[in-house]
Amino acid sequence: MSAQNFSYTFTTSKSPEEIFSTLINPRNWWIDLHHEIITGRSENLNDEFIFDAGDGVHHTVQRLIEVNPYEKIVWEVIESKLTFVNKMDEWTGTKICFEIFKEADKTKVVFTHEGLIPQFECFGGCSGAWSQYMEKLEKDLNQ
Repeated sequence: MSAQNFSYTFTTSKSPEEIFSTLINPRNWWIDLHHEIITGRSENLNDEFIFDAGDGVHHTVQRLIEVNPYEKIVWEVIESKLTFVNKMDEWTGTKICFEIFKEADKTKVVFTHEGLIPQFECFGGCSGAWSQYMEKLEKDLNQ
């Protein structure tokens, strides 16, 4: 099933430390596309933040459940309300993950939304939005 999870991979010349410090705060990368509002904290284990976007279309609460500095960040979606699908809590229980790998003179970043699978009603729209955010992040990190 892991192959069905939405995933996006890119490389950058930035160090794993720089990448980690950018990713640990979603205000640095999960913004500027759909009127996002992010409140709460996201840096320490068990911190929670709220993500609202699309003027009420998307509301989720994430809890930081795994953090391995310069290597891995995992937030679990503990609450979700997606008003554009029938099962509005589709994201609840899914995980938003970043893995960071040093590869020669580059850093590889692997983003995976574990549980966001093609069987979800929101898969098309959500994977499209994730692609937009990740492409923007990749561009920002490679400037």
